[in-house]
Amino acid sequence: MGPFEMVVAIVAITAIASILRARYGIRRNRHGDEVHVDDAENRRLRDEVKTLKDRVATLERITIEKENSLANEIERLRDR
Repeated sequence: MGPFEMVVAIVAITAIASILRARYGIRRNRHGDEVHVDDAENRRLRDEVKTLKDRVATLERITIEKENSLANEIERLRDR
């Protein structure tokens, strides 16, 4: 096996290993340690971030509007 074939074999093995790691949800952190990715946990965290962004947007809108609109906003949220 010549040097060219050896390089091709190493690249092929590395590519196959990367594909398998991606398929099974294995990632590496910045220290090089393997970390398994939990899709359910990611979805839960994304939903939580979306909810928090919505709440922050509501609070920003309340604080920007006039003083008497605070009571209107509270009533609107109660009616949900």
